[in-house]
Amino acid sequence: MGAEPLLKIENLVKHFHVRLGAFGEKAATVYALDDIDLSIMEGETLSLVGESGCGKSTTGFTILNLYRATSGKVLYRGQNLAELDEREMRPFRRDLQIVFQDPYSTLNPRMTIGEAIGEPILFHKLAGKAEVKDKVAALLADVGLPARFAQRYPHELSGGQRQRVVIARALACQPKFIVCDEAISALDVSIQAQIINLLLDLQEKYGLTYLFIAHDLAVVRHISTRVGVMYLGRLAELASREDLFGEPLHPYTKALLSAVPETNPAHERTRQRQILQGDVPSPLDPPSGCRFHTRCPIAMSVCSAKIPAWREARPGHYVACHAVEAGAPS
Repeated sequence: MGAEPLLKIENLVKHFHVRLGAFGEKAATVYALDDIDLSIMEGETLSLVGESGCGKSTTGFTILNLYRATSGKVLYRGQNLAELDEREMRPFRRDLQIVFQDPYSTLNPRMTIGEAIGEPILFHKLAGKAEVKDKVAALLADVGLPARFAQRYPHELSGGQRQRVVIARALACQPKFIVCDEAISALDVSIQAQIINLLLDLQEKYGLTYLFIAHDLAVVRHISTRVGVMYLGRLAELASREDLFGEPLHPYTKALLSAVPETNPAHERTRQRQILQGDVPSPLDPPSGCRFHTRCPIAMSVCSAKIPAWREARPGHYVACHAVEAGAPS
């Protein structure tokens, strides 16, 4: 891993302006992301975890400029992507790719697999028409599929095979950075393991950098270099995989980790789970102060009044929590 980050996200904010009511008579704002700071190092896998609706996917889409940032910076090798329009973004699309959750909806049902993989190669002029067939065959081989699959259509493939095709299409542009947006959650558990191992092999072969968005903490523990925990549009904690799973600091992280099943039946029967009370508040009207304080078992009076600072509690271990800052027991 290099000393300088491949991507640096500074004070990233994304708000959606929506209209509510049967006739759209009421204007409202969805506070999807607020003040996100991240650095993603070249060659690493940074995972984002959290409950549904916490902003994980929105972070990935905003980094890639698929969603326009409300404010903040997304610096890719010094260039602020957040200020570029679609035409200016086009040269960066080669380097920045995405693998979506549902491979079937990602692929055009009227295009063969070979056409789907070959399209970005031709669009970015990475090869002539005569060379595309060989490049498609090589990409299919990279993801563990035979060359004959280039003649098939998406409906003729299984879910795992379609996801391999989508990964091959992302690789077609020779990218540096790939957002994996819940890339395995729609697959059977046995197929999930195969896709995870494939992603790791491809990362080693091509020096790829991943932003891995998931809710399965067991998978995250296997694939990640570092892990960020999000809650209602804000980062709660960020640390190396070993530190986050070994000694989490934020009460929300502790509650998430306590829900992960133990492989040892004896430990599973005796371990104590931290059950959070209440539901996640609406991003239309997030709580004041720390957004987690309405469900936090150790909330203090300051938690509802003041947003906790994002700070480095230990070397490389960042957290936003008043209780951690005050040294309160958790």
